[in-house]
Amino acid sequence: MQYRTVPKNGDKLSALGFGCMRLPMKGQVVDEERAIKQIRLAIDNGVNYVDSAPPYHMGESEKVLGKALLDGYRNKVKVATKLTPFMLRKPEDMEKMLALQLQKLQTDHIDYYLLHGLEAEFWKKMQDFGALKFLKKAQADGKIVNMGFSFHGSISTFKEIIEANDWTMCQIQYNFLDEQLQAGTEGLKWAASKKLAVMVME
Repeated sequence: MQYRTVPKNGDKLSALGFGCMRLPMKGQVVDEERAIKQIRLAIDNGVNYVDSAPPYHMGESEKVLGKALLDGYRNKVKVATKLTPFMLRKPEDMEKMLALQLQKLQTDHIDYYLLHGLEAEFWKKMQDFGALKFLKKAQADGKIVNMGFSFHGSISTFKEIIEANDWTMCQIQYNFLDEQLQAGTEGLKWAASKKLAVMVME
């Protein structure tokens, strides 16, 4: 396995992470036994970055990941999950969401906590809800370690978000067909110039 160093904290993360958005299914529900085997096999072979979010598998993804990380596996990985704007109705919901995530993941802290799927509208909502203040308090309380965001908007919004906070990392959609979509190559290079680690999805 190859590893990359996160500029702002020195974490050495596997170049290939394990995303828990599309776990194996058994009918209409997650095949927990198979999913846990897959996650642990990846970790046994050097993957040390796992990613989830509240909407994945209708809330079951974090729960299954929490089970997979029992028996000593939690200490082998950095866990990333997300604060999802469209699931929030009022500012107090941020604390409730984080508390539920910690419970599902069976951990006392989340290593990389991301504002989820930001674009202009969700970014404004998170600002109105005081999300940055919330993240900093959660960090001070030891519930999260690093702040980040995942992104699906325009390059101008991407740069605005980066300038608004001292983020550790960001997650962007980037592949051979999407080099100019959303943040794109320009955003990737911009984030790197600001010493943000860039995780790639899709």
